[in-house]
Amino acid sequence: MLAGAVVIPTLPISLYPQLAPPEVTVTSNYIGANAEVVESAVTIPLEEQINGVQGMRYISSTSSNDGTSSITTTFQTGYNLDIAAVDVQNRVASAQGSLPAAVNATGITITKANRNFVFAAAFVSPHHSYSNLFISNYLDVYVRDAIKRIPGVGDVVIFGERRYAMRVWLDPAKLAARGLTATDVTAALAEQNVEIPAGQVGQPPSDPNQSYQIPVRVVGRLSNPAQFDNIILKNTLGGIVQLKDVGHAELGAETYSTDLEYNGQQAIGIGVQQLSNANALQVDRDAIAELNRLAKTFPPDLKYIIPVDTTTVIGQSIRDVVVTLGEAIAIVILVIFFFLLDWRATIIPMVAVPVSLIGTLAVMAMLGFSLNNLSLFGLVLAIGIVVDDAIVVVENVERNMSMGMGPRDAARRAMEEVSGPVVAIALVLSAVFVPTA
Repeated sequence: MLAGAVVIPTLPISLYPQLAPPEVTVTSNYIGANAEVVESAVTIPLEEQINGVQGMRYISSTSSNDGTSSITTTFQTGYNLDIAAVDVQNRVASAQGSLPAAVNATGITITKANRNFVFAAAFVSPHHSYSNLFISNYLDVYVRDAIKRIPGVGDVVIFGERRYAMRVWLDPAKLAARGLTATDVTAALAEQNVEIPAGQVGQPPSDPNQSYQIPVRVVGRLSNPAQFDNIILKNTLGGIVQLKDVGHAELGAETYSTDLEYNGQQAIGIGVQQLSNANALQVDRDAIAELNRLAKTFPPDLKYIIPVDTTTVIGQSIRDVVVTLGEAIAIVILVIFFFLLDWRATIIPMVAVPVSLIGTLAVMAMLGFSLNNLSLFGLVLAIGIVVDDAIVVVENVERNMSMGMGPRDAARRAMEEVSGPVVAIALVLSAVFVPTA
C-alpha cells in the first residue's frame, strides 16, 4: 500500500495507452521541384541512409508536387524514442552532402512524431479586425513558444498557419522581353538580400591623425516590398532593369495550402501535444492557465475557444473510478453488517479493498502502465471483483465460526472452501488485464 501511495503522483495520465510504435519523421522542402524530382534528388538519398537504423521496423515516404519530402521511420514498440531520433539525425547528417544545396539551405526537420493532442484551441477575430496572416504570426511569436515551455508539453502545432514571407510575382512576357529568366531573379535576390559585414572606418592600424573609429552600417536583409521592387536584375547600356519592371513584391504568407474554420468563421488553431510520460490532466491545466494569462495581453478583438479537449473524458473516467470505489466500500459495509451484524467483520473488507487497489497501482507503475481509459476500466472491474471476494471470504469465515471453530481454524477452513472460486475470479480478471498489457 505504501508503494502504491508513493507512485500515485508519478503515474502518467493519458486518454489512451501508448500502444503505437514510436515514429521519427524527416521533413525537407525542395522549393519549385515536382514530385519526381523530389523523389530522386531528396527522398531516395535520405532513405538509403536512414534504412537499417537500429530498432527500425519499417520506413515509408511521400514526395509531393509542392517540393515536400516526408520520410517516416517506425521503430519497434517500446524502443527509446530519444535514441531513435538521435540515430536518425546521425544518418541524415551523413546524407546531406548528396542533397541539393536548396534543400540544405531551407533545412531538414526531424521530429519525434506524437499524434495525441491534449486539446485544440481556435483563435478568431469576431469583428474581423485581423487577418489570418496577422493571427498566425501573433501565435507563432507570442503563444506557441510560451506554451512549449510548459513541463510535459511535447509540441505545439499551428493549424492553418500563415507564416510571414515576401512573395515575388513575375510577368513571363516582361522577363522574356528583357532577356531574363526566373533563375536570374533568384540569383539577384540571393546576391542583394544578404547581411553584409561592412567593417569600420578608422579601425587601427590607421593614420595617426584619424580621430574617430566609426562602424559602418548598410542595408542588408530587405524588409519591405518597396526595397525588393528596387532590386537590380540587369545593368545594360540602356539603363538598369529592376524587379518592379518585370513584376512586383508583396508581403504575404509562406504557404496557403491549409485553411481552418471555426463555426464557419476563418480561424487559426493550435494543437497541444504531450510527452509520452506526462500527466495529461496537469498539462491541460497548465496550458490553459498559460493561455488565460496570455489572453490578458491579446490585441482587442482577438479571442480563443477550446472546441476539443481530450482530458474531459480522462477526468470523468478518474472521477467514475473514485465514485465506484466509494460505492463499492459502502455496499460492502451495508451487505456484511446487514447479514452478519458484526462491526469487526465489517471493518476487514473496508480496509482490504483500498489496500488491494492502492497496491495495484505500484504494480502498474512497474509494468509501465499509465492511467488511461483501458486501465481505469480494468480498475473498475477489479473493484467489483475485490468486493465480491471480500464478502464471500468474510461470510464463509463467520459461518465456520458460528459452527464452533476458532478464528484461525475458521479462516483456514474457509479459504480451503473458497480458494477455487477466488482463483477462478482472478483468472477472469486476467482476461481483462492481459490484453491491455
